[in-house]
Amino acid sequence: MNPYQKKRRWKFFLLVFAIVIGAASVFYTNSFIKKMEREEATQFQLRVKVLERQMNMYDIDQFTDIFETIRKNLKMDVIITAKTAKNPDSIYSWTGLDTTKTLYNVGGKNQTLEFDSLYFVRQLKIMKKQHLPIKMQGLYIDGKGYEELKAYYKDSFILTQLRFFPYIQLGVVALFILAAYVAFSSARRAEQDQVWVGMAKETAHQLGTPISSLMAWVELIKSRFDAEDDPLVAEMENDIHRLEMITDRFSKIGSKPILEDHVVFVVVQNFINYFKIRTSDKINFIITGDNQVRAMLSIPLFDWVIENLLKNAANAIENEGTITVNIIENLAKEEVFIDVSDTGKGIPRSKFDTVFQPGYTTRKRGWGLGLSLTKRMVENYHSGQIFVKDSELGKGTTFRIVLKSSITYEPTTDTGIPRMVS
Repeated sequence: MNPYQKKRRWKFFLLVFAIVIGAASVFYTNSFIKKMEREEATQFQLRVKVLERQMNMYDIDQFTDIFETIRKNLKMDVIITAKTAKNPDSIYSWTGLDTTKTLYNVGGKNQTLEFDSLYFVRQLKIMKKQHLPIKMQGLYIDGKGYEELKAYYKDSFILTQLRFFPYIQLGVVALFILAAYVAFSSARRAEQDQVWVGMAKETAHQLGTPISSLMAWVELIKSRFDAEDDPLVAEMENDIHRLEMITDRFSKIGSKPILEDHVVFVVVQNFINYFKIRTSDKINFIITGDNQVRAMLSIPLFDWVIENLLKNAANAIENEGTITVNIIENLAKEEVFIDVSDTGKGIPRSKFDTVFQPGYTTRKRGWGLGLSLTKRMVENYHSGQIFVKDSELGKGTTFRIVLKSSITYEPTTDTGIPRMVS
């Protein structure tokens, strides 16, 4: 199992663990809410019984203190409706509602009632949605029953808050875990970067001595065997030059590279000329597109980018195939597109982002660092982008590099052609 698969497995286990904790929290809170709902329902039934007794007693003065004590202890919003010919939900009485919307106004000899009718409609609608009503016996007059009465009630403010509490709790915990994950990941990534930088610089230091020795041996061969024009010696010198460039790359890791203005087509073509003679002759290399567009590049690092893409493309081709590099200039955005296409085995669409993760590889002996380093060099050092533009299993893959062009243009002239200014 490679490191990327281990990382995915750990993420999966942590996700499952978080879901279990969240589910347990919600379950426990819901059981507590159910208990409170039953208690409030019991209190409401007691309240209704008290109101029924109160309405059907002729002399309630002696029980006034008892009723008042019960009313104060049973604090909940209640509306009692009466069924009349005009309105089946006529407001008969209420308790616990907002007093600013349920005012008594005494005017003249008659006592009149002022209230916000829409407020009662809204409150009654909420109560009907939350609970079923309880039918009351009503007030008896001359041995005849009063209009049919129904009592409604609304969940208490505390119960309403408790319904949302587990979700708020989970949200806070999730934010804390996310912040902790980001902080620890950043610290771990910074520590890993320091280790990689140290290893890279030490590798460059260790390579310096054998490279100098190889240069001396080549010069000795050229002088002893009069091999100044020997093509084999020339290729050996190319390889030594390549080793010097690799050493220079490792020595510059961790420091900001110096970018210079270069013709992209020439840089890519020079590397392909070096690379193709060291690859299988069954692979055909083609470079097309704009041969004038320029960009700010660090040659040692950008060659590394192209090398990783070409190596991956060559490894994806099992027998014969073609690797095409197409350079396109986007005049509208002043960008350079570099498309590296192969006729290999392709990449599943679900892996388009995964291929750039450290440790991801499809090769048995691969380290899975090539595309990860490539992405870092393009984005961090060249302020560009790299992504899988297109891929189809069995037909091939196209990677696209996007760089900022070092050529800027003025608005179009009368002829409709942009004018280059730098």
